[in-house]
Amino acid sequence: MSEKNREGKRTARERLAVERAKQKAGEKRRRALIVSSSVVCVLALAGLIGALAANAGQGKTDTEGPVKAPSGTSGGDSPAIPVGQKSARSTLTVWEDFRCPACKSFEDAYRSTIHELTDSGQLKVEYHLATLIDGNMGGSGSLRAANASACAQNAGKFPAYHDVLFQNQPQETSDEFADNGKLIELAGKVDGLDTPTFRKCVEDGTHNSWVTKSNKAFQSGGFQGTPTVLLNGKNIYQDRAMTPAKLKRMIQESDKS
Repeated sequence: MSEKNREGKRTARERLAVERAKQKAGEKRRRALIVSSSVVCVLALAGLIGALAANAGQGKTDTEGPVKAPSGTSGGDSPAIPVGQKSARSTLTVWEDFRCPACKSFEDAYRSTIHELTDSGQLKVEYHLATLIDGNMGGSGSLRAANASACAQNAGKFPAYHDVLFQNQPQETSDEFADNGKLIELAGKVDGLDTPTFRKCVEDGTHNSWVTKSNKAFQSGGFQGTPTVLLNGKNIYQDRAMTPAKLKRMIQESDKS
């Protein structure tokens, strides 16, 4: 073999060795990159989980936890705020949502008659609060307004504040009652209601869980919607001929029987 051929073979072997060394070095870099990328993914996932855990519940309205009923309420699994004398022979059961336009229409039409009958001792009313519009339209105004009315009940001001809320009801699509500041502002229309205790009750959502319990009772009651109005257990809101005068007459006749 000539010296030239031997030199060519040696050069080829050297090139092959260099190429193999490069391949091994490249493979090591790839393995290192894969390992480091896996570590980064794990750390990123851990960071994401940590962030989700840290933010869990933020921005939500707390409707869970122990049920704290407002003072003087009744109803057990179907919570109610009673208005009127316990001795009244007739009971009007009203399921309402403070964001519900039909509820406002009912209140505007029957408010004075109901006050007359409760003040005279002929009628007691059980108000059950629902959050139907929150569920249908989104938002939390039904819940927050109901909680605020429960706070007013603690102060013995429920009937007056209940009326103020319906008299100042925003448009159904406007969730203004979700603003606690608005609810506190409206409390200024009820003499003696806007106190530090009332404000804290509203801002803390003290009775949110109680309102949620009431709404669950509404959902399980098989009612068609709000308002649902029962006189001594009979649904009278479905009566197309019902008027405030007819309601008053029915109660007075019930008293005589």
